[in-house]
Amino acid sequence: MTTEQLSLIYVWDAYCGWCYGFSKSLRTFHENNLELPVRIVSGGLFTGERSQPLTAYPYMPEANSRISQLTGAVFGTAYEQLLKEGSLVLDSEAAAIGFSALRALAPERALDLASAMQQAFYFNGKSLSDAATYLELASTYGLDEQQLIEGLTAPETVAEAHEDFEIALKLGARSYPTLLLQKGDEIFELGGGAMTADKLEARFAGLIAHQ
Repeated sequence: MTTEQLSLIYVWDAYCGWCYGFSKSLRTFHENNLELPVRIVSGGLFTGERSQPLTAYPYMPEANSRISQLTGAVFGTAYEQLLKEGSLVLDSEAAAIGFSALRALAPERALDLASAMQQAFYFNGKSLSDAATYLELASTYGLDEQQLIEGLTAPETVAEAHEDFEIALKLGARSYPTLLLQKGDEIFELGGGAMTADKLEARFAGLIAHQ
């Protein structure tokens, strides 16, 4: 099996703390394997009845401590204040639409943009339901702000976000983050959670060796 036949699928959610923790490992692994195209799929963790204020999830501070311990991820003071205040509603649909709008403007930088969204929330305490958050990211990455504004409400952007949710279900991703390796019609689970870049490399090498 050659690397030309392979690609990555990353199923994530912008409001997933473990995805925030996994981000560094994923980016390192990807930088070491740039020949592998990566497709990023929004999973929809907090949608429907699960789209609730932060106060509805009292386990988050303890989970964040665990994430920091295992991955080294740093949760910013602004986020900690947001968590303590508790009124922000976790809306993964809005975040998926925002990511879809950003991705449409720079698909080749999708992984960077996903990481930047999580940095905006988990470090800078920005809502991922707020258009201003995406405008700030567009400015940072040199993207067309007017196109972004139009994209945030465009029917095709919303449709793409919903399509991501359906793809995540079809892939069988029941938890986030889930990193998959695809070869043709075959899909193999590569990793997620607190896995380091080295462990991802080892798992990748093992999968290649057995194909």
